[in-house]
Amino acid sequence: MPSTLLSRRDLDFLLHEWLRVAELVERPRYAEHSRETFDDALDLAERVATEQFAPHNRAADLAEPTFDGQRVRLIPQVRAALDSFAETGLLTAGLDATVGGLQLPHAVAAACFTWFQAANVATSAYPFLTLGNANLLLAHGSPEQVDTYVRPMLDGRFFGTMCLSEPHAGSSLADITTRAEPQADGTYRLFGTKMWISGGDHELAENIVHLVLARIPGAPPGVKGISLFIVPKVLVGPDGSLGDRNDVVLAGLNHKMGFRGTTNTLLSFGDGAHTPAGRPGAVGHLVGAPHQGLAQMFHMMNEARIGVGAGATALGYTGYLKSLAYAKERPQGRPVGAKDPATAQVPIIDHPDVRRMLLAQKSYVEGALALVLYCARLLDEQKTAPAEADRERAHLLLDVLTPITKSWPSQWCLTANDLAIQVLGGAGYTRDHDVEQHYRDNRLNPIHEGTHGIQALDLLGRKMTMQGGAGLVLLTTTIGDTVERARKTGGEAAELAGRLAAAVDRVITVTSRLWADGDPVLGGGHAPGTREAPAAPGMPLLVV
Repeated sequence: MPSTLLSRRDLDFLLHEWLRVAELVERPRYAEHSRETFDDALDLAERVATEQFAPHNRAADLAEPTFDGQRVRLIPQVRAALDSFAETGLLTAGLDATVGGLQLPHAVAAACFTWFQAANVATSAYPFLTLGNANLLLAHGSPEQVDTYVRPMLDGRFFGTMCLSEPHAGSSLADITTRAEPQADGTYRLFGTKMWISGGDHELAENIVHLVLARIPGAPPGVKGISLFIVPKVLVGPDGSLGDRNDVVLAGLNHKMGFRGTTNTLLSFGDGAHTPAGRPGAVGHLVGAPHQGLAQMFHMMNEARIGVGAGATALGYTGYLKSLAYAKERPQGRPVGAKDPATAQVPIIDHPDVRRMLLAQKSYVEGALALVLYCARLLDEQKTAPAEADRERAHLLLDVLTPITKSWPSQWCLTANDLAIQVLGGAGYTRDHDVEQHYRDNRLNPIHEGTHGIQALDLLGRKMTMQGGAGLVLLTTTIGDTVERARKTGGEAAELAGRLAAAVDRVITVTSRLWADGDPVLGGGHAPGTREAPAAPGMPLLVV
């Protein structure tokens, strides 16, 4: 029976026929792999997601985490699923072999993890956050920090979080007030409160590694004065042994409409509930240089933004497949124009309006999945393309697409979930079917890692203006190449290509006008459309 989580046929088409991931084995990083190892990894992900993650998706939603003042309690299936996930090694699928990674192409690793997000987005959030935390420390942490905190995370022994927001500041990180006081031994003591911290407390692992934004005394105001700290829930000794409980405690759980199986927390740092070394203050370790915290955290934030888009896609996709299966099996009504009430009822998929809703879902989720995997393929180009120019272009295009890949699936795959409910009719909004939960889970994604407005500010205020507009030119050039290819095919593809070309022209016209007028968001300067277009990365076109 075909899976109602994802379509393996679509994944194979996107990875092998469009993105041509098998060609990557010609590069040194992936030389030990083959199409067979890629397919084996996808098979493993599908099996573990189906057998270990999907069965408790509803149970974790109905029995959300509780806090008795001392500990957080979750249903036992969550821990069992995460232990199984750790055993697969898929957490490290895209990481270097030097840290125990499988060194798979990022496109393949992303496709593997999408199975888990489709099966149970709440349980998959714990490894999702942990991997982002580990990747940040691999990029910016010291060798000692990698050995102490990253390796246990990659083994599944420690989990990780990102602690940015505060109750009074929300997304305005310039206004955070958590402070970090330097100590004689080179550590810091942190004092403050962090809000909306996913995975902030639980007993699913031996330890939780918090990455916390805070200010050192005398730091410049605003975002330029933010530093980044490792603050473990339990202190770790030089030999890797667990020591005293750190002074970071759960102040309360937030109760969400979706993602209910993921603890979402209010954390208090340094309130004296615990006194490591006999005094209050959460012990923290500076990552990199002082006052570079926001730039470092963007490493995790950008990864998380694409991951949120992937999660939104997965939820939209499984909702579509489940509504499709329902529409094929549910008999109701008769064909339009049929007048004899004695004739047999037909499956609702035969009704034009139901087909319209199914086709709309299909277009949203398949397009979103292509976008997410394309970004992962760009990351492969950025890291492994033989020519430096190709690596730089892939990096630039990925920068431009990151806010789009976060927001577009979060909006339109949520719309797909809404349509899935509508296809099921009265059954759709009952808890007897999964589609209402998928909608509730997905409704969080337009807010996760920054709202649509924040992504728009990033896209227009930074990504469209960087390097004199080179990112916008590269994006439109890449789309233009696809448009031209479609035009050459003739027929409906050529007609759609014409519409796409007109839409791209409008984007360039509006952006150029704002730029030339000195818009407060875009600033002033030459119009981006006047730059010479850089060549597109040496990989498949953006749209086919």
